[in-house]
Amino acid sequence: MFNRLFLKTILFFLTAFMLISCGSRIVPESNFLENSKVVPSKIVFQRDSVSFQVSGEIPIVSALSPKNPRIEISLRGSERSLDLGEVVLQKLVGKYSYKKDFKFKYESWMESSVLEALFFQGKNIDKPAEKKILAKGIITTPLLAKVGKVSPDEPIPQVGLFIPTGSLDKDLSRYGEFSILFREGSFKVEGGNQNDKVLDSLKNFILLFPSISSVKITGTQSPESAEGRSSKLGMDRAKAALDYLNNSNFLFEDSLVEISSRWNDWFDFRLLLRDYDKLSTQKKDQLYSILLNGKDYQSQSSELRSINGFGQVSKDLFPKLRSAKIEIFAKPLPGLNQEQASKLKEALVGTGVNSGLSQIEWAIAGESSPRLEDKEEIYSKMTELYRSVIPYNNLAVVKMRQAQRTLDPERKALLWEEANRLLEQAARIDNNPYVLHNQGQILVLQGYAWEAYKKLSDASVLTKNEDFIKSNESLRGALDIIRGDYKLATLRFQYQYSDPKDFFNKGLAYFMSGDYANASLSFEESVTAGRSYGYGYYGLALIAAASGQKEVVLIHLKAAIDASEVLYQRALIDPEFEEIRETQEFFEIFRPDLEN
Repeated sequence: MFNRLFLKTILFFLTAFMLISCGSRIVPESNFLENSKVVPSKIVFQRDSVSFQVSGEIPIVSALSPKNPRIEISLRGSERSLDLGEVVLQKLVGKYSYKKDFKFKYESWMESSVLEALFFQGKNIDKPAEKKILAKGIITTPLLAKVGKVSPDEPIPQVGLFIPTGSLDKDLSRYGEFSILFREGSFKVEGGNQNDKVLDSLKNFILLFPSISSVKITGTQSPESAEGRSSKLGMDRAKAALDYLNNSNFLFEDSLVEISSRWNDWFDFRLLLRDYDKLSTQKKDQLYSILLNGKDYQSQSSELRSINGFGQVSKDLFPKLRSAKIEIFAKPLPGLNQEQASKLKEALVGTGVNSGLSQIEWAIAGESSPRLEDKEEIYSKMTELYRSVIPYNNLAVVKMRQAQRTLDPERKALLWEEANRLLEQAARIDNNPYVLHNQGQILVLQGYAWEAYKKLSDASVLTKNEDFIKSNESLRGALDIIRGDYKLATLRFQYQYSDPKDFFNKGLAYFMSGDYANASLSFEESVTAGRSYGYGYYGLALIAAASGQKEVVLIHLKAAIDASEVLYQRALIDPEFEEIRETQEFFEIFRPDLEN
């Protein structure tokens, strides 16, 4: 992989060198394109199109004045180009003037293209006398929105929604968050009204959802001096919380438990500050401006304490940071009992008729089967036995997820086609939100964002189930970003998430709408939810670049490119980093990979 990256990078430098060379004047004594410019200076993708204006002047002052001048505009990529035609020159006293607006549909090859002005004069109508690069690349930040597409060197996204067992409006997956509180400077878990209530809530949660998939315990510390000068107290609190759970008969498998700590980190404080209702919006913005200024922890701490009213804020919020946060993902116990499983096995090899299993038991069997191949077999048999939307929809989801796992584009297209046929059959049976959502998801993967949006919008009005709406609105929000409705997109993400992808999309919506404070918070939440998910770091790098913080850009960009080859390649051409790309420090962060 590194050899391939090295080759791509070398080609990038060679291409850049050739473009710069082409941009030099062919006729040294002339500079007729000197005043040619493009507005905006960085071309931006928006709502599936690219638009900009080219303008300039050509002086008529000497014997070097152009003869029969002509200017053409071209968008040129490494393998394709787009001739945008001639710019009309208006002859005035002492000069030619020109101005023209351009707008055309965006295509993927344009991302790394260059916009070029070509100047012709005299009898030579085929060879330009002069060239000038007006802009390098197209800013396609909205296309970073995660909508389920598979990318190289990244985990395969989960797409499609199964109709859950027993009810069309019931989702089995659950997330629980609980906080054990400690005294200042202590890691001893003490009984009391607050912690006893937390323990009771945790017991009730596990009774309802005993199938635990993961347990994450994070010890945190407040900025108070008694909390220590290292992360040891936070880690001790995480371990003490785990011991406390074990001693209270909460026995989790070691492989499911992850313990960690945070120290000298304002992340948890910012989460609490967001819901703190004793401050005005103006005062909160004043605090956020310090928390997001990129300075080190101690500098930020000093600046915060100088703000009038921070004493009351710290008095209210710091005690909540002396904690161990417990995050649990769990489900109800799945599957069939032994007798039902035996009947299912016989039914699958026979006709299935008179198996003794009800439709809901068939559905439970399909839902609880971990392998896609087993789900496919069960739901296929169900389509023979029942005229129900559940097996058709769920079998379609199986096909969608199988399509995610193949590298063969023809095979992928066939699976999508098969999934669509099943969903059409399900739609004939019932106008169901899950069916509409899945039809929309396939359209997204096929590149039909506008058509997909209509399906998802229709699905959102058919149910009030919060779990379904959260998934559906999250995908709609990602499409809002691509469609350029950034403010609307921010409204789609008002749910509690656990997936780093959803946090990233939320941050991207805020970033595109210009709300860098909330964007930074969401990108950091993406990083916290998945440290190996590079997109949160990339989002933080975008914010730092927009704020002119070169050192911060490099720190986050390094973490992003280490996590994802897609982001590695993107960083090399993204116009958002054009200024910093001209520095030696930018390419230093790529050097270890090139040396390997």
